[in-house]
Amino acid sequence: MTGSARILLQSLFHRAVAAAHPDNCLRAHLPAPPARGRLVLLAAGKGAASMAAAAERHYLDDRGFPANRVSGIAVTRRGYACPTRRVRVVEAGHPVPDAAGLAGTLETLALADGAGGEDVVIALISGGASANWTAPAAAISLAEKQTVTRALLACGASIFDINTVRKHLSRIKGGRLARHVYPAALTTVAISDVPGDDAAVIGSGPTVPDPTTLADARAIVTKYGLDLPQGVTRALVDCANETPKPGDPIFEHAPFVLAARPADVFRIVEQAVRAAGYESIFLGSEVEGEARSVAAAHAALALDLKAQGRHAVILSGGELTVTLRGKGRGGPNQEYALALAVALAGAPGIAALAGDTDGTDGGSGRPDDPAGAFVDETTLARAQGLGLDPQQHLNDNNSTEFFEKLGDLLVPGPTLTNVNDFRAILVDSRSSSRDMHRACGKARG
Repeated sequence: MTGSARILLQSLFHRAVAAAHPDNCLRAHLPAPPARGRLVLLAAGKGAASMAAAAERHYLDDRGFPANRVSGIAVTRRGYACPTRRVRVVEAGHPVPDAAGLAGTLETLALADGAGGEDVVIALISGGASANWTAPAAAISLAEKQTVTRALLACGASIFDINTVRKHLSRIKGGRLARHVYPAALTTVAISDVPGDDAAVIGSGPTVPDPTTLADARAIVTKYGLDLPQGVTRALVDCANETPKPGDPIFEHAPFVLAARPADVFRIVEQAVRAAGYESIFLGSEVEGEARSVAAAHAALALDLKAQGRHAVILSGGELTVTLRGKGRGGPNQEYALALAVALAGAPGIAALAGDTDGTDGGSGRPDDPAGAFVDETTLARAQGLGLDPQQHLNDNNSTEFFEKLGDLLVPGPTLTNVNDFRAILVDSRSSSRDMHRACGKARG
């Protein structure tokens, strides 16, 4: 069933990505254009350019809004650009911010500051915006901000903890963009990539009140034992860096809407699973934790279902973390896949795919970084034939090299959206490969 399982799993992944693409989810959530003023589009994240392009088509083509009254900027990850007509696209660093992102963010703030009373500003936010929109707080350099980002990514902190710190070291995050737009009309349309779909966490909440505090940020630094630059430490005790809170008038007329959520995407995927003749077992779209620990728990569930003779697909989303102990290459989805393969120990009739719906999973920041990996009952045997030790690669956080040598990396390229992790474990007790091929055909259809 190996080849057929891969086809089915990959079709489910692509279905999830398509459901969250701005072309398919954005237009219904866009506000009415201004009667007399300008329309200003400010976008950030891995879906920034595609969201801006979809918004342009809606206003310019569907609504006939004058092109000379539309302007804006989209700051996106390198490799995630797409053609736009009125919105300038800037490609910037991710997950570590860079000079291009800083320049793009300063231009974003200038456009926000220039919005007038008759204008409508639309913030288009997707996963990755926290890195793409970078404007360090006063007295903090870009290099220091990069140091903080690397430290937070390496320590295994949750996205909530990471963004709590980042919001208090920024001039745009944590509601500050709304302050720049005020009193112009502001609407935020977002694609969620975080567990719980918390508006204050998506993209570090640049247009919504921030419930976290400087004290919270300092506690996170202590919790993970981070050794940060002195300028950053000073900034985290400076009350000037506190974020706007609920009740601030800048948020009174600044609605926030979600165009796509992970849970919505998985509902569509579940339909495809059932259409393919499998039971869908959905563990939720908010799964968090250390990648290898979650993989061990999911492997146990898959083995139990196999022992019961079930035909099922175990689905889960969320955002896993990796505490770096080795010096290898990888990401949470690839590490999950490697740990899953080790825990399954070659059990027949079980295959899996783990990938990030944005098209990249950790990596070097290149657009052709892998999104994740496949595993099946042959993974460990093929690895042994190539002299690869899966446990050694896991210990060294070197999942990319492991799956690269097996030819089992998932490399879809930039998807221009992001609803976070997608994991599917196929448990199949059928003995007939014909049945498996028929199921794959139904899923593709």
